Amino acid sequence: MKEVTEISSYDATNLVFYVNGKRVEEKDVDPKMTLAAYLRDVLKLTGTKIGCNEGGCGACTVMISHIEDGQIRHFSANSCLMPICGVFGKAVTTVEGIGSVAKNRLHPVQERLAKAHGSQCGFCTPGFVMAMYALLRNNPNPTISDINLGLQGNLCRCTGYRPILEAFYSFAVDETGTLKVSEENGCGMGENCCKVKKQNGTTNGTCGSNEVTPGYTGGERKRKIQLSDLSGCKPYDPTQELIFPPELKLHGYESMSFAYNHHHTKWYQPVSYNDLLCLKRELPHARLMSGNSELAIELKFRFIDLPAVINPRQVKELHERHLDGHGVYMGTGMSLTDMDNYSVQLMKELPKEQTGVLKHVHEILHWFAGIHVRNVASVAGNIATASPISDLNPIWMASNAEVILDSDARGEKRVHIDEKFFLGYRKTVIQPDEIIKAVVVPLTHGNEHFAAYKQAQRREDDIAIVTGAFLVKLDPEGLIVENIRISYGGMAPTTILAMKAMEKLKGQKWSQEFLNQALALLSEELKLPAGVPGGMSQYRLSLALSFFFKFFLEVSKKLNLTEIEHVDADVKIGQDVPETLYATQLYQEVNANQPAHDPLGRPIKHVSGDKHTTGEAVYVDDINVADCQHIAFVLSPIAHGTLNSIDYTAALEVDGVIGYLDASDVTTGAKMGHHNDTPVFVKDKITFHGQPIAAIVATDHEIARKAASLVKLDYSVEKPIVTIKQALAAESFIFKHLVIHSSLNDNEQVVKTDWSKYERVVEGEIDMGGQEHFYLETQQCVVIPHEDDELEIIISNQCVNDVQIEVAKCLGMAQHKIQTKVKRIGGGFGGKESTGSILAVPASLAAKKYGKPMKIKFERFDDMAITGTRHPFTLQYKLAVDENGKFIDLDYTAMSNCGHTLDLSMGVMQRAMVHADNVYKFANADITGKMCKTNLASNTAFRGFGGPQGMFGTEIMVKHAAEKFGWNHDEIREKNFYEEGDCTPFGMHLNQCNVKRTWDECRENSDYDRRLEKVNTFNQNNKFRKRGIYLTPTRFGIGFGLKQLNQAGALVLVYTDGSVLVSHGGMEMGQGLHTKILQIAARCLEIPIEKVHIHDTSTDKVPNASATAASVGSDMNGLAISSADDAPKHFNVSLLGNSSNKMGIFSSKAIGEPPLFLGSCAFFAIREAVRAYRIQNKNRDYFVFHSPATPERIRMACEDFVTSHVPSLPEEGTYTPWTASV
Repeated sequence: MKEVTEISSYDATNLVFYVNGKRVEEKDVDPKMTLAAYLRDVLKLTGTKIGCNEGGCGACTVMISHIEDGQIRHFSANSCLMPICGVFGKAVTTVEGIGSVAKNRLHPVQERLAKAHGSQCGFCTPGFVMAMYALLRNNPNPTISDINLGLQGNLCRCTGYRPILEAFYSFAVDETGTLKVSEENGCGMGENCCKVKKQNGTTNGTCGSNEVTPGYTGGERKRKIQLSDLSGCKPYDPTQELIFPPELKLHGYESMSFAYNHHHTKWYQPVSYNDLLCLKRELPHARLMSGNSELAIELKFRFIDLPAVINPRQVKELHERHLDGHGVYMGTGMSLTDMDNYSVQLMKELPKEQTGVLKHVHEILHWFAGIHVRNVASVAGNIATASPISDLNPIWMASNAEVILDSDARGEKRVHIDEKFFLGYRKTVIQPDEIIKAVVVPLTHGNEHFAAYKQAQRREDDIAIVTGAFLVKLDPEGLIVENIRISYGGMAPTTILAMKAMEKLKGQKWSQEFLNQALALLSEELKLPAGVPGGMSQYRLSLALSFFFKFFLEVSKKLNLTEIEHVDADVKIGQDVPETLYATQLYQEVNANQPAHDPLGRPIKHVSGDKHTTGEAVYVDDINVADCQHIAFVLSPIAHGTLNSIDYTAALEVDGVIGYLDASDVTTGAKMGHHNDTPVFVKDKITFHGQPIAAIVATDHEIARKAASLVKLDYSVEKPIVTIKQALAAESFIFKHLVIHSSLNDNEQVVKTDWSKYERVVEGEIDMGGQEHFYLETQQCVVIPHEDDELEIIISNQCVNDVQIEVAKCLGMAQHKIQTKVKRIGGGFGGKESTGSILAVPASLAAKKYGKPMKIKFERFDDMAITGTRHPFTLQYKLAVDENGKFIDLDYTAMSNCGHTLDLSMGVMQRAMVHADNVYKFANADITGKMCKTNLASNTAFRGFGGPQGMFGTEIMVKHAAEKFGWNHDEIREKNFYEEGDCTPFGMHLNQCNVKRTWDECRENSDYDRRLEKVNTFNQNNKFRKRGIYLTPTRFGIGFGLKQLNQAGALVLVYTDGSVLVSHGGMEMGQGLHTKILQIAARCLEIPIEKVHIHDTSTDKVPNASATAASVGSDMNGLAISSADDAPKHFNVSLLGNSSNKMGIFSSKAIGEPPLFLGSCAFFAIREAVRAYRIQNKNRDYFVFHSPATPERIRMACEDFVTSHVPSLPEEGTYTPWTASV
C-alpha cells in the first residue's frame, strides 16, 4: 500500500511550471511563498505589482493556464494569494509576457490602454492589462458586461476608470457580434459616440464635434468630447498568442500527483480521491488549501506554523456536478466561478420554479469577492472557515442544503447545514480527518419562495455587514405558512437560524399582521449589545429586519396580495450595474495655426503610459540592489503608555536576522518632523498604536517581518485620547488656537458681536471623518551607502527635499552628502508628502550601522497603522441671516484631530479656515481653529489639504439655514455669492471672480432644473427608493500657504546632438507632470518633444525643491523651465471660455485639488434623498448627517417603522463601543 505521507511516492517532487513560455523547475522554495513574491523576488519579473497583499486590489493579477478535461483553460488570479506550489503543472503569464516597450511590441490591450490615457500613476495598470488579457484569451469577442465582470477585482485610485473602460470597451461586440470600434468609428464609447449620434441628427458627424458641446463660450480654442481615436490600433488576433507549453500537455501534468518538502512545510497534491482521504487520516490537522484567500491572510499577519498543506484541486471526484434526488450536487473542487456557471446553466435548463435557490446563489456570487478570487476559491473553504459574515452560508442554511463529508475511517455521510452545523465562532461539526466532498443545493418546489440579500460598505468585492436568506412555503388556498426558514450572517458569532421566530411564525397566515409579528419576533431574537464585535449594532438589526420586510413584499407581490400595504412598491436594493459607460468630458482643441511640432495643448499620452502597460515602469520596490538587506518595524500594540523594556532574544535566533535598531541608535535629542517633535523610535513614551519601537534587519523582507513579530515588549498602559471630543474635554491641543476676524480688515480692534440682536440665527455642529489615502503603492525606500560617507536614497515620496533634510538632521550629516531621488510613485494624494522620513531615517541609520544597502517597504496594514489620514474635523457654526436670506454674521470654529505630533496640521487648519467662507460674502465673520492632540498616528496632507473640511461645514450650514427658515437652498446661495472685488474675511480681494458665471453655466449645461423636477417626481412615486440631486460651489486657493514654498527650480541641459535633458523639482505621481514639463520645454525651445527627456527627480540636480503638492506642480516647475530657457511667457489659459489665468503656465488648470470638494455633491445628493424619505414619513425637522455617508448612517437616518423596532443605544459612557468616530 502506498504511504501517502511519503514524498517520494508521488509522481513529481520538484515544482515544475512555466512563466511566459519559459520552463521553471524549483527544488528549494518555501511552499508558503506566494506566486507574486516568487515572480518579483526570484524571477525579477517586477511588472506584477503588490498593492494590498490580500487579493483585494488586483494589482497582482496574472493569467494562469492549465489542462482541464482535456481542454486548455485560462483564468485570471491574484498572484498575491496564489501559493507558489499551486501552479505546479500550469503556465503563468505576466504582463511582461505579452508585450514590451523595449522590444517595440505592444499587445493590443496595452496599446489601447496607453492610447486612451488609461494610466496615471500606473501602479494598477499591469493588473488591469492582465485582467483584460485573460478575458480575451477565453473570449475574444466579449460583450460590455463580460468586460465589466472581468475587471471586477481591479481597483484604480487615479483615473476614475473612464479611460480604462473606454480602452477596453473597444474590444467589445454588441448583441449582433459586431465590434463597437471599427475603422469607421474609433471611439471607445461605441454607439454612444457623438459621431454615431450624428446619424440621429444631433451632431455634424465628426467624432468630438464642437458644434453642440455644452459649456463652449467662445474663444480661439474650440472644445471636443472625444480625446482618443482607437480605430488605428491593431485588432486583437488570438492566433498570435503564446501557445500552451507542449511539455505540460504531452506529459499529462494535470494528472500527476505532486509532493514537495521544504524545511518546515510539506506540500501534498494528490490526484487520487483515496489518497486524499488517507492524507487526512494520517495528517488530520493539515490545512486544506484551495483558493488560499483565508490561509494567506493568516500566514501574512499571524505567522502561523504550517507543517503540512494538502491541495485537493487535482482530484477529479471533487469536480463532479449533477442533479440527484436531493438537489444539485456540486463537488468542492469546483471554483466559485465554476459553481456560478453551472448554476446559470441549470437556470436555463430547469423549470423556473425549481431554481429559486440557484438564482440567488448566482446573484450573491456576483458580489462575492472579485472575479480573480472566485476563479480559484472553493465553496468548501467558505463553509469550513465558518465566517459569521459569509455570503453563502445563510443561503445553505435557509435552503437546508447538505454537505457530503467523507473520511477514511467512517466513510461518507450527509449533513444538513442547519442550526447544529456551526458550533461556535469559526467552528463546525466537521471532524479533523474529514473532507467536504460536495455541497448539495436543494431545488425549490411549488409554493416555495426563496431570496437572499447582502449589504456591505460597498457593493462589489467587499465583505458583508449582514447577509440574510429566507425560504417560505405557503398553502396557496389559505396562505398558511407551512414552512419558514430565516437565516442571517453578521448577527451572531456564527451564521444562525432565527429558530424562535421560525417556530412561532409557522402555521400563521401570511398577512400584514404576520409581518408585524415577524418584525417584533426578529427584533427580540436578533438584538445585539451596544458594544458587539464589529459594531453597528443598531444598523445590523435594522438590516436584518429590512431584509425580511423586503422578502415579505416580494413574495406578496408575486402572489398578487393587493391587501398588503406597499405591495406595489419598488424595493429593489440599489441600481443594476450599468451595461455601458455614459460620460462626457470636454477637451480643448489646439489652435488651427499652431505649428505641427509644437506639442502644447495636444493630447499627448502619458510619457510613461506604454511602460505602465507593460510593467517596465520602475517603482522603488522594483529596484534590486546587490547585497541589500531588509528592515521591518516592531510596532506598538497600545495607543498610550510607557515602554519598560525590549527583548530581542527570540527575534535574533531566526535564521537570516542581522540585527536590530532602536532608540539607542539615534543621536540623543534627534527627532523628525518640521517641528522636531516626532521620535524615530519610542524611547520611553508610547503615543499611538502602531508607533515604531524598533526595527529588525534581516536578509529578506519576510524574515524581517517574522522576526519583528517575535520581539517581546514590556510596557505599562495609560488611557489614550483618540477623539476630538476627548481632546476638548482634556484640553489637549497641539498648538495655540488660530483666529480670523474680518472686522480687522477695517478696524484696529476686533469688533465684538451682540448675537441677541439677530432675529434669525442657525446654530449647529457637523463631523467630517478622516480618509485613508490608499495609494496603491505602499510607502517604500531604498538607502545605499557610498564612499565618503555618502547616502543615496531612493524613495516613494512627494518631497525629496524634506527627506534629505530629515535624514541629515537625524544622522548629523551635511545635506550635500545625501542624494534623495524618485523616479515615480504609485499614487500619493498627499500621503507621501511629509511621511518619508518615517522610513528614510531608520533605513539610513541601518545603512550606516551595518554598511549595507537597506530596503524598507510597508505592508498595507503597517502603512495604514503608521502613517496618518486626512484630518477628521468637527465644525461648529452660528450664522445670522436677515429676512432676505443675506448672511449677516458668522461664528465658525473648526476643530481637527491632529494625532500625536504637529506634522502639517497647522497648514491644514489654516487652509480650512481660509476656505470656511467658500463662495459666500459674510458681513462679519469670526473663524477659530483648534488643533487637537490625540493618541493617533499624525494626520497629514491629503488632497485638498483642509479646504474640503472648511467648505463642508459651511455648505452644511447653508443647507441648515435653508431648511430651518423654509428657503430654497440654491436661491440662498446665489443671494450670497461673492462678487468682483469683494474682500474675504482674511483680507484678500477677489479679482476675476467667476463664481456666479461658473454656477450659472453648470446649472444650465447640466440641465439641473429639469433633472431636479424628475427627481422630485420620482420621489413622489416611490415609497422606498429615493433620489437626490445637488449643486455644490467651490472656491479653492491655489498654492502653498507659506509663500516661500511657492518656488521651483529647473536644470536644462542641451547636448551637442540637439537633445535636451530636463531636471526639475517636481515629481511624477500619476498627474502627468513630466509629460507636461516635456511639452513646456519643447514649446519654449521650439523643438520636437522627442528631443526632450526627463530622468528622475533628485536633490543633486535641483536643490531645495518644494513638495509636489498644492496643485501647483505644473505651474511652478513649468515656469522654472520657462525661465531657464529665457523664452517669452505666453499666458492664455482657458478655464472658463474667455477667462484667462495670469498666474499659470500655458494651459495649466491646477485641477489636482480644487475639484475635490465638488465630489461632496454626492454626499449632499444622498442627504437630499434621505430627507425626501424622512419628509414622506412626516419628519420635516433638520437632521444632522455626519460625513462620511456610510450605509449605516444613511439607513439609520431613514427613520421608519422598521427602525422603530430597533432599541436605542444605552447612555454614552455606560458601554465600550466597538468603534469611535475620531
